[in-house]
Amino acid sequence: MATKIRLQRGGRKNYAFYSIVIADARSPRDGKFTEKIGTYNPNTNPATVDLNFERALYWVETGAQPTDTARNILKGEGVYMMKHLRGGVKKGAFDEAVCQQKFDAWKQAKDAVTEALEKKVTDAKKAAAAQNLEAEKKVNEAIAKKVADKKAAAVEAEVAQAAEDTSSEAPAEETPAEA
Repeated sequence: MATKIRLQRGGRKNYAFYSIVIADARSPRDGKFTEKIGTYNPNTNPATVDLNFERALYWVETGAQPTDTARNILKGEGVYMMKHLRGGVKKGAFDEAVCQQKFDAWKQAKDAVTEALEKKVTDAKKAAAAQNLEAEKKVNEAIAKKVADKKAAAVEAEVAQAAEDTSSEAPAEETPAEA
């Protein structure tokens, strides 16, 4: 039986969510599978992968052929790195402790890069929010200034109207007094 490691699609329309499964090559994409070894969510930034590392390593060493996307996911999680290091142990190039030490060093470097990327995205979101807040404050100040100008113009018009009313009323009263 030809075994494949592939993605099984789930989720709703335009929002895909995948399960990483071990399946017979002849079964359909979303059909029967042997074992589910993880999930992959490409909708987050960076994409979220939850993988049972030991089972994935077992299946890769057993000979299961991953699809292109599944291979990229497994490489990103270090399954192929560990397979490579275990090959060195089997050949006698180094022992299991050195293998684990090399893998841990690789994993720490990878995690540092991922954390830096997440921090960069978070900082960019904060900067964009601050920039939007400043732009909104400027717009609000401009609107407040226009409203204040309109109110000042209305007050001036009322004062001018009141002055005209008082000046026009005073001569009207004087006219009958003169007669």
